[in-house]
Amino acid sequence: MMYELAKKAYAEMCVDTERAIAALMEIPVSVHCWQGDDVIGLDGGGSLSGGIQTTGNYAGRARNFQELTADIEKAFSLMPGKKRLNLHASYAVLNGDKADRDTYSLKHFKAWVEFAKRLKMDGIDFNPTMFSHKNVKDGLTLSSPDRKIRKFWIDHCKACIKISEYFAEEFGTPTVMNIWIPDGFKDVPADRFTPRLRLKESLDEILSVKYDKNKVKIAVESKVFGIGVESYTVGSNEFYQNYAALNGICCLLDNGHYHPLEYVSDKIPALLAFYDTVALHVTRGVRWDSDHVVLFEDELKEIAKEIVRNDATEKVKIALDYFDASINRLSAWVTGQRAVQKALLYALLLPHAELKKLQDDSAFTELMVKQEAIKDLPLGAVWNEYLKRQGLKSDYLTEIKQYEREVLNKR
Repeated sequence: MMYELAKKAYAEMCVDTERAIAALMEIPVSVHCWQGDDVIGLDGGGSLSGGIQTTGNYAGRARNFQELTADIEKAFSLMPGKKRLNLHASYAVLNGDKADRDTYSLKHFKAWVEFAKRLKMDGIDFNPTMFSHKNVKDGLTLSSPDRKIRKFWIDHCKACIKISEYFAEEFGTPTVMNIWIPDGFKDVPADRFTPRLRLKESLDEILSVKYDKNKVKIAVESKVFGIGVESYTVGSNEFYQNYAALNGICCLLDNGHYHPLEYVSDKIPALLAFYDTVALHVTRGVRWDSDHVVLFEDELKEIAKEIVRNDATEKVKIALDYFDASINRLSAWVTGQRAVQKALLYALLLPHAELKKLQDDSAFTELMVKQEAIKDLPLGAVWNEYLKRQGLKSDYLTEIKQYEREVLNKR
C-alpha cells in the first residue's frame, strides 16, 4: 500500500519508480574484503603501516580465509543489488607457499574465485598491496631511491595485472586494478620533483606489461596526506590525473583523499568529460581520511546524482573502502553498502531532464523550489519495496547480532 502511494507521488513528478528499481538492480557495487579483518590480510604482513590505521578491538575479527569468507557470505546475504568483491593482494591464500608479493600468481587467488562464483558475484576487483611489508623502505615503494625496492614493487604490480586478467576471464567482466602507494614524507621535503620522476618511471615499467585493456582497467589513486606522511605525498592528485590521461588508464577518486572542502561529486563530471572510465572508492572522511562507515549523507547523495544524471552508471566503477574495528564489522559492511544503494535509488528517482531544462532556461527560482519539493517525496517506501523484491528486510541488525552471539563471540 505504501509503495503504491509512493509510486503515484513520484509519477506526478514524471518519475517511474519501477524503472528506477530495475535500473538499481543492475548497478554493481564492489565490496571491500578488508573491513572484516581490519586490513591485516592473510599473507603475514603484520600490523598496518603506510599511514593507515584502524581503531577499536570489537570482538570477532576474522583471522583466516575461512572466517573471513564466512563473514563476507553472511554480510552479502543482507546486502541488496548486484555485488562484486574488492580484494587486496595481501589476501593471497598461500597455504604454506613461501612466495612473496613480487611472485604472487593465479594459484594464490583460486580459492577467492571459487568463493565468489559460489556467491554468484559479478566479478572481482583487485589492488596491489604496497604497505605492511618489509620492502616499504623509509615509507617509500615505487618512488624509492633504492632500485631494488622499486623493482620489487614493480614486479608485484606486474604480477597483479596478470591476476586481474585472470579474474576478468573467470567472470566475464572487467577487473579494476587500483594502484595506491603510501609514499611521502613526514616533514617538508628537500626534493619534491625527483620522487615523482621515479614514480613515473616505475609506472611506465608496470604498464609495459602486455594485457587486455578490455579486461583490466588499471587505475591510480591519489591521496592528500597520511599519518606519518603529512607534509608531502608523491602520488598527488595532479600527478595521477595527468599520468592517467597521458597513458589511457583510470584515475580513481576516493572521497576521503582530498581536502575537506574538495568534493568528489564535483570531480566526477569533470573527469567524465575526458575519461571513458572513472574508478571510485566510497568512504566517509571525518576531518581526514579516517575511513568511517559510509552513511546516507549529503555528499554521498551528490556523488550518486552525478553518476546517474550523466548516464555514467556503467562508466563509474563503484567500490567501497572503509574499515572500523570499533563496531560490529558485518554491520559496517552492510550499512555502508546499503547507504550506497539507497543513494543510487535516490538519484534514479529524480527528474533530471526537467531539472536540467530549468537550469538551461535560467529558471533558478523554479529550480530551487522544485529541488526542495523533491525532498518530501516518499523515498523510504520505494526503498522498502526494493528490499522486499530482493528478499530482504529493512532490519538487518537482529540477524547480525545473532551471528555475533553464535559465531563472532566464540573466536
